[in-house]
Amino acid sequence: MTTVIEFRGVERTYPGPPPVPALKHCDLVVQRGEYVAIVGPSGSGKSTFLNMVGLLDAPTSGSYLLDGTDTTALSDRDRTSLRGRTVGFVFQSFHLVPHRSALENVALAMVYNRRVPRVQRAQQAEEALAKVGLGHRIDALPTTLSGGEQQRVAIARALVARPQLLLCDEPTGNLDTASAGKVLALLDGLHADGMTVLVITHDRDVAERGGRTITIRDGSLTETARPL
Repeated sequence: MTTVIEFRGVERTYPGPPPVPALKHCDLVVQRGEYVAIVGPSGSGKSTFLNMVGLLDAPTSGSYLLDGTDTTALSDRDRTSLRGRTVGFVFQSFHLVPHRSALENVALAMVYNRRVPRVQRAQQAEEALAKVGLGHRIDALPTTLSGGEQQRVAIARALVARPQLLLCDEPTGNLDTASAGKVLALLDGLHADGMTVLVITHDRDVAERGGRTITIRDGSLTETARPL
C-alpha cells in the first residue's frame, strides 16, 4: 500500500511573544485510498493541520512526506507545484467566481497547471462536473445554483486536476441536511473509487462516514477507536 501523508514529529509554533504551539510533535500515516476524519473543537489546531497537509504552511520542526516527497526540503515554487498536482481542496465556503459559469469555475483550477493544455481544460472540466452529477448544469452561474450544487461544483474543481488527495475542510458546514447528505454520499462514492479523502470537521456524524477518526485537541493528534 502506498503512503500519501506521513507526518514525522511535525510541529508548528507561531512566533510571539509569547510563541504559540499550534501542533505538537504529530505523527500520522495515511495510506492511499483511506477515508480519514480529523475531528476537534474550535482552537484545537484543525486549521493549522489543514495548512500543513495542504502545503499552505511549513512545519517549524519535523518532516512531512506527501506522496513520497519530503516537502520540508522543497522550495516555495516546488511546494506549489506539488500541491497543484497532488492535493484537491474543498472548503466550507464554496469560493466560486459569481460571474463565471460552473464549467468556467472548474476550468479555472487548471490555469496554472501546465500539464493540461488549454484546449483540454473545458473537456476535463465537463467530465469533472459530470462525475459529481452536474453535467446538465455546466452553463449555470453560481447564483442560480443551490448550496449543495455549489459545493458539488467546488468538488468538481478540486477533482479536475486528478489529485492523489482530496482535502475537505468542513464541506457540509454551510449546507442544509438534505444537501449535506448528497455531498457526503458523493465523497463516499469518490472514496469507493479509490480516492484518498481527508475530512476536517467538528461534526461527529460527518466523521463517522470515514474509515478512521483522528481527534485533534490542543495541537495533539489521537487515533479514536471505533466501537466493535
